[in-house]
Amino acid sequence: MSQPTLPFASTVDARYDEVVDTDGTLRPAWRALASLALGLTQDELSRVDGEIVRFLADDGVSYARAGDDLQPWQLDPMPFVFDAPGWARLEVGLAQRAELLNALLADLYGPQTVLREGIVPAATVVGHAGFVRAVARAHPASGTPLLLSATDLGRDAAGEWHVLADRVQAPSGLGYAAENRRVISQVLPDLLDEGALHRMDPYFAALRAALIAAAPEGTTHPRIVVMSPGPLSETAFDQAFLATALGFPLVQGSDLVVREGSVWIKPAGWPKRVPTERVDVILRRVDAEWCDPLELRSGSRLGVAGLTEAARRGRVTLVNGLGAGVLENPALMPYLPAVCEHLLGEQLRLPSVPTWWLGDADARGDVLARIEGDDPTLEVRLIDEPRRRLAIPSGELVARVLAEPHRYAAQEQLPLSQVPVWNGGAAASALPVILRGFSVRFGSTYRPLVGGLATVRDAPDAAPRTKDVWVLKADETDPDQGIADVAALPTTRSDPTFAPRALSDMFWTGRYAERTEDLLRLVLATQAALDQPGAYTPARAAESVRVLLASLDALAGRREADPEAEFRSLLLDATRPGSAAHSIARLRDAMEGVRDQLSGDTWRVFSNIERAVRALRSSPHPHRTAESAGRMLASMLSLYGVTANMIRDAGWHMIEAGRYLERGLQLSALLTSTLAISRTPRTDREVLESLLVTAESVVTHRRRYRGSARAADVVELLLLDASNPRSLAFSLATMRGHLAAMPASTGSTRAERLLDHLETELAAIDVADLTAVVGGRRDRLVETLTDVTAQLEQLADAIGHLHFEAGPPAVSMAELSLIELAEVRP
Repeated sequence: MSQPTLPFASTVDARYDEVVDTDGTLRPAWRALASLALGLTQDELSRVDGEIVRFLADDGVSYARAGDDLQPWQLDPMPFVFDAPGWARLEVGLAQRAELLNALLADLYGPQTVLREGIVPAATVVGHAGFVRAVARAHPASGTPLLLSATDLGRDAAGEWHVLADRVQAPSGLGYAAENRRVISQVLPDLLDEGALHRMDPYFAALRAALIAAAPEGTTHPRIVVMSPGPLSETAFDQAFLATALGFPLVQGSDLVVREGSVWIKPAGWPKRVPTERVDVILRRVDAEWCDPLELRSGSRLGVAGLTEAARRGRVTLVNGLGAGVLENPALMPYLPAVCEHLLGEQLRLPSVPTWWLGDADARGDVLARIEGDDPTLEVRLIDEPRRRLAIPSGELVARVLAEPHRYAAQEQLPLSQVPVWNGGAAASALPVILRGFSVRFGSTYRPLVGGLATVRDAPDAAPRTKDVWVLKADETDPDQGIADVAALPTTRSDPTFAPRALSDMFWTGRYAERTEDLLRLVLATQAALDQPGAYTPARAAESVRVLLASLDALAGRREADPEAEFRSLLLDATRPGSAAHSIARLRDAMEGVRDQLSGDTWRVFSNIERAVRALRSSPHPHRTAESAGRMLASMLSLYGVTANMIRDAGWHMIEAGRYLERGLQLSALLTSTLAISRTPRTDREVLESLLVTAESVVTHRRRYRGSARAADVVELLLLDASNPRSLAFSLATMRGHLAAMPASTGSTRAERLLDHLETELAAIDVADLTAVVGGRRDRLVETLTDVTAQLEQLADAIGHLHFEAGPPAVSMAELSLIELAEVRP
């Protein structure tokens, strides 16, 4: 079968300049902004660039390419600007592209006319991993399987736009585009106002309305969720931003269950408790093959068993449908002009970059000759992995293509248009740019986002740097996004159920926050003791200092003999269990899992901590340790203010329950390590003072007790004083209130019974007997605190079983077969 050829501009190195015309004048889009934009000095651009970095860090914006660690999001201060006429031509092409992809998707999973009539070779579809046979049928469950699409575009040397790739599997970037606009509006408000740009808010309102309208027929109050692979996903921020902006819960596959043919949010204590909240629409950000371990990828831990069947029955709408990934196949691109004429009766407005499917013999011969000639303008990719570059010798590549030609496609490389990028120097660099456009089916038509996400790179494998995309209005009175108004939607109050996984993340958020704070306080108290004259020399340390160092050892183990090196390790080494750095890392992981539930101010905590960490790494001076630890502590304390403003739902109660349970555990460990042995009066006094400082109770003690600190008074204040927020008694009483507020609590659950028992034992303690010294030791105190620790750990387990239990762990079909085989063996 012959493939149609596509016109293509010259492949010489000349690039279309998005700002300056060929005669040296500014292009129309930039003329209105010239006076302000060109007036930005180098100092001003440096300031703006620094503010952008700070704002993005404060919002916790990150991104990771496949296989890499998360890295900070990068935003260039110079926008990518369109005028109204220039955008209008592109907008029409994007809308047609989305409509074409929708029609093709419906055809491939329905009548398959393009395959039967030979318009598209069947091998390009059935041989692609994105074609999900489990949902192919004569009549698709949804008449509009494609609700949201993204298209990557590049402009050639003649200034014509070409489609580089279609992103419809789980299109990402809308959240990043909105974040870019938010940041630029803060750092360049004058330039933004001068431009009369299209605001993005109406587009998110339209997307929200489209998702609600996509619910199965007959649904009165649809429940919509955003399904994420989890906080370690490459675009976790984008997913959380979208969930927050739309007002829909961010869930993971483990939060959902298919029951009686429908999808439900797991309640706390599942499977003992029956789910009550059915999910009607899932905006999925999990690739199709991972969505259902029952019918698709058996080893997946990201999906929901039975989701495919629920979608087939029409009980849940998936956005986009499970089979949408086949449209990301570059082998389809050569045939789209003919497909457009067949399905839409129109000519394709936005041509694809010249592409050849190597399953076609004629195309393969031409491409192989170019590969053997090391043609730098050609790139060969696997049709199943079009985003991965095949960096292998030409001889090996030819052999692979000849072995399985249907698995490969070749694409011409555009000499992409260039834009100015601020590099921190005296002049901007000119770098090639890719534009990602977005389209949503709103009402009966596809609406492209007026704007998008622009990406520039120094090299194909370099980290991406993005730009805000500005589209200037033809008239200031034009409606934003071309949407006059989104009809008001009927609203009802909803108190969403927290899935067990989300409750667990909230609980550990509280625990890690308290663990970090307590260790930082102990580091600061120990550092202060070391700073006393004569307290420490390399040959000898004061006894009180040794006691405090031993307390740190009990909490985090000892890594370094030198105290200063030890403090740095505790603050910087995230691989060291028990260290402040380790707890902060785990805290962030837990909070990323429930990002949609948290205020945006939350992430300033981590950006401030990161600044303190950078300052400590860059300075060898001992005073920097205490200063950085103090800044980290101040940041952790600000987290109290953030959580204090949360709605009092189950998630907030779990954060607070975790915080106070951990406070009890940390306090027990601290009292045990400092008071187990009675020492000289001076040492005891110094240790007790440091203990009170660490427990943030020194002011209360001085107001309440006269004279020097005594062990009995300190133990009473920290263990039994119910009016002291840092005491164990106060922690247990507060925890009781938070647990009672949880939906699964009845007043007689094991967790509540354990808590009652511990409170009863604590109330019966005789402080004088507990702190009595026998043979130089306070063994009674140690025994009591050991028992308290054991009971608190039992309580933590009971809380987990009651509120976080979500049934047995997922087992793949292969593993299940082995288990069944083992059970029948004698």
